[in-house]
Amino acid sequence: MRLGVLDMGSNTIHLQVVDAHPGARPTPASSQKFELRLTEYLDKNNHITDEGFDLLNHAISEVLKHAKEFDCEEILAFATSAIREADNGEKIIAKLRRIHSIDLQILSGDEEAQITFLAARRWLGWSAGRLLILDIGGGSLEMAVGNDESASTTLSLPIGAGRMTREFLTGDPYTSKSIKALAHHVQETISRSVAGELAEHNADRIVATSKTFRTLARLTDHWYKDGGKYLEREALAAAIEKLKDLTNSQRASLPGVSPSRARQIVAGAIVAESVMKHLSIEKVEICPWALREGIVLKWLDWMEK
Repeated sequence: MRLGVLDMGSNTIHLQVVDAHPGARPTPASSQKFELRLTEYLDKNNHITDEGFDLLNHAISEVLKHAKEFDCEEILAFATSAIREADNGEKIIAKLRRIHSIDLQILSGDEEAQITFLAARRWLGWSAGRLLILDIGGGSLEMAVGNDESASTTLSLPIGAGRMTREFLTGDPYTSKSIKALAHHVQETISRSVAGELAEHNADRIVATSKTFRTLARLTDHWYKDGGKYLEREALAAAIEKLKDLTNSQRASLPGVSPSRARQIVAGAIVAESVMKHLSIEKVEICPWALREGIVLKWLDWMEK
């Protein structure tokens, strides 16, 4: 079966076309995405503006054309933090459902964490033992820990890379004052919120998903030759010192860093280093599967029932 996974994230509108059936590994066939950064289209009342809606509507129209061209039999559409936290998010979703005749769902932060955990578990297998999963998106940080296919504890914090960049970082290069304010806010949020089973975790494998972690692992491998399959905290701390002194255009010239990612990679790195430090994690393993793959796996499980 050919599926179209439509991810309305804080940074991008991304369609992933996959071939999948129960018991088999989902295989990517094609993808199309639009850089949108929805959170930049919020007004003072925390409403997505008419301009933001028009851009969103256009992007969805285009990716659905792509899905049709690739003969997708089903569209699995979901929205994350940018939509769920906008005060008019439900109205936006209802309008998009009517226009495009798709079953578009808003995921909670805990649902994001659970579905990402499922994807990592299926990728790594039962032999991986107890898992701790970290995922940094544009709007939020998700965490999950557990022994099974469902995490026993999840947490979602509003300290995503795009959000922190927009709310704190100024200048080009970013000013030392704004970087310090961001780091302090992130550390305070994590210290106040991460407790109990997540803080203790006792994980056999500590896994990071998302484009932010993959990009950071690629950069530390480029600079320190420590391998792109892992991200070490010592190398990450050194990379932050390099990244914060660069301009946006200089960061965009680095391997694997797109112009849109260049703006928020500093914030993403600070969030990653802060959570690793709080949990006394020396390195994380990069997992290629994340939320979109988890959505497919969960849907296939549902189809089998």
